[in-house]
Amino acid sequence: MNTVEIIRKKRDKEKLTRDEISFLIKSVTKNKIPNYQFSAFLMAGYLNGFDKDETAALTFEMLHSGKVLDLSQIIGIKVDKHSTGGVGDKTSLIIAPIAAAAGVVVPMISGRGLGHTGGTLDKLESIPGFRTDLNIQRFKTVLQKHGVSLIGQTKEIAPADKIIYALRDVTATVESIPFITGSIMSKKLAEGTDALVFDVKTGNGAFMQTLKRSRELALSLNNTAKSFNKKVITFITDMNQPLGNFVGNWFEVYESIKILQGENVHDLLELSLNLSGAMIFMGGKADSLDEGIEKSKELIKSGKAFDIFVKLVKAHGGDVAFIKNPEAYPKSKFSNDIIAEETGFLSEVDTYRVGVCASELGAGRLTMEDKIDPKAGIVVHKKIGDNVNKGDKVASIFTDRKNKINEISTKLCNAFKITSKKVKRNKLIYEIIE
Repeated sequence: MNTVEIIRKKRDKEKLTRDEISFLIKSVTKNKIPNYQFSAFLMAGYLNGFDKDETAALTFEMLHSGKVLDLSQIIGIKVDKHSTGGVGDKTSLIIAPIAAAAGVVVPMISGRGLGHTGGTLDKLESIPGFRTDLNIQRFKTVLQKHGVSLIGQTKEIAPADKIIYALRDVTATVESIPFITGSIMSKKLAEGTDALVFDVKTGNGAFMQTLKRSRELALSLNNTAKSFNKKVITFITDMNQPLGNFVGNWFEVYESIKILQGENVHDLLELSLNLSGAMIFMGGKADSLDEGIEKSKELIKSGKAFDIFVKLVKAHGGDVAFIKNPEAYPKSKFSNDIIAEETGFLSEVDTYRVGVCASELGAGRLTMEDKIDPKAGIVVHKKIGDNVNKGDKVASIFTDRKNKINEISTKLCNAFKITSKKVKRNKLIYEIIE
């Protein structure tokens, strides 16, 4: 194989063979070609794209660069869900225990937040004692006993993805849909899952900000899952405002607890029921998505889903006292309310800005080295379409960083647009691709 020739082929928009893709992925993983050559390949691929066969080959090689878990000894269909990320998106904490309570096996390997988006691992680790670094054997034990376990990516799983993502991050090729697909799918397939539910976000708080780009990614994920003989359902959902009302690590755990205890936060509950319903359907515990949704409602109402969440936290070493009494969790030293300066209707939210503000308050990382404050965050009191009176609270901020309060309050105030004309509420689910 000739590295330069393979780069040239992709530069000239030619289709690569599986062997050529295999050679490149193996070579970069084993440090047998210089990073500048693989970077050239990334840019050629970003500009000229890959077809579904090439994308499947990329995914296969990234998957098999490391260990693929064998969960065959655990009885049941294994189903996982993946979201492409957003602000206030805490559905994994809600839907995993719901699906497990229905008898579906839910192995989840999740990620951390970076920039304006939150990460499931950071949210879970806001629970004192909760460990996301379980080894594979412990992960399997928890999965066998409770039907659900959530951990981070281990060194053995998809090592090629870590190397390739680091290069994509510094070569302006992060947005390549085939490489996004390979990155997501290689980790999800390594879990040993039988079926996948995807939540592809679209809007100003998502990585894919247009419906067209979100649909392209959704179709790429679907096609690749099918090429590995996995059952798949993909939702394209709105991220033009935060999901739910709470943004920040413990805040999102708190809101998840409230949902599992029966509170109705309209958009968050609706999406969670659809995603868990899909997982229950894909896991063979319902005959349709609608039946899966109804079962999800019953599992919340009966308290069974919340009971599984408590057991999950305990199995991962977490302090369940805060799960049973979330009001006892430590509070931030400082808070401030964002007050409406006019009467009208909330028409627009700069969701990206809300996410960045939460990070600057301490809820996220602007660099990988930043330390997270689990207490920091934002509570959103108004949603698009809501009536707003002058003097109403639109949002509230919570932080230990006193020097950030005035700056973030001003930024956040500018993230909410109020108009005199009544506006329609956002559509939450744009499309379901089966």
